[in-house]
Amino acid sequence: MTDIVGTARAVMAANESDMRWISLAFTFEGLRRLGLDEASLATFPEPFRQGMAARASILGDTGIHHPDHWEDNITSKDLHAVVILFAKDKEERKRCVTRHDAYLKDNPDVQILSSLLLEAVPPYDYVHEHFGYRDRLTTPVIEGMGIEPTPGSPKASKPGEFFLGYPDETGLIPDQPRPEILSRNGSFLAYRKMREHVGAFREFLRANGKTEEEQELVAAKLMGRWRKTGAPLVLSPERDDRALGFDDRRNNNFDYEKMDPHGYACPIGAHIRRMNVRDTRVSRIMDRRLIIRRGGTYGPYLPDDAPDDGANRGIAVFAGCADLSRQFEFLISVWANDPEFEALNENDPFAGSVNGAFEMTIPKRPIKKKVKGLNAFTTVTGGAYFFLPGIRALKYLATLK
Repeated sequence: MTDIVGTARAVMAANESDMRWISLAFTFEGLRRLGLDEASLATFPEPFRQGMAARASILGDTGIHHPDHWEDNITSKDLHAVVILFAKDKEERKRCVTRHDAYLKDNPDVQILSSLLLEAVPPYDYVHEHFGYRDRLTTPVIEGMGIEPTPGSPKASKPGEFFLGYPDETGLIPDQPRPEILSRNGSFLAYRKMREHVGAFREFLRANGKTEEEQELVAAKLMGRWRKTGAPLVLSPERDDRALGFDDRRNNNFDYEKMDPHGYACPIGAHIRRMNVRDTRVSRIMDRRLIIRRGGTYGPYLPDDAPDDGANRGIAVFAGCADLSRQFEFLISVWANDPEFEALNENDPFAGSVNGAFEMTIPKRPIKKKVKGLNAFTTVTGGAYFFLPGIRALKYLATLK
């Protein structure tokens, strides 16, 4: 299998005709079943050993978000690995899946617990999710990649923030799982599947905006960016600006501390402001909380003029990091779900695990505005922790009995 596993060098050098590869990652139980000895297993961090479902109370996955309601057999003790197939289009995806199914047919000891097809949502001229928000506007840059951060983006991160065996932002190499051949170049993946209640979201916008322009402003206030372009509210608070949104030299070149301290443009509780606080006073904290986020949309597209059809649609995301607790779990448990974030007594409107109706504060002169009647726009429906080994580690695992 290692000959078709994507490497950083191959993926970055790939042209459009070569956009196909797989990633292979394992759960804690999967490593055990492969034959990794108990002494080595004990060196892996506790969140990975326990798994995401066991840490539901830490993450805020309660009520409708509780693992008892999760889909795809994701909480099964028989979940040992995930195979992520990347393909450039539907035809190539079909070919890859057919080839993968043929491989499994020849290896009956490997069984599929579930599968999920991801694909783009129309219109196809920009990447976005079912709510209509443009996606993939902020991505950490890692030292050694030969890529310069865009204006306003964080400085290039040390490799050890994302990959094991390298110095992190402290300048040190943290303790690694053993043996070293297994951990070096590896990473941890936090998988998160969230159902998006598109009909309820659109009804909320209509209830809080008399015109399409007013509805788009409400949507922008919830996110912190305009939906169709990703233009940040801090730089364009009154109306959308396509040129700004699609300009990579400008669409991240802002902060909150100097440009919008009170949240008059971008509310303090908006999604992007909670997930990336962009303030000097917490820059050192932010440097240690970054993740590499990759994912896509699943389920049928709901046209703008169509009523809610009850279909299961949403996003499936993988968050790559070197420390599940310090990075992924902090973002979810503190910045998304802590109701005391910046003394707001609110949850993140999209990443927060909301049970029942809630409110969001939108600062406005001369008084604050409270948007009420927000119900959960998203529901957590799956999650797991995986270890993503490097190529040498995959070959080592293949030698175990």
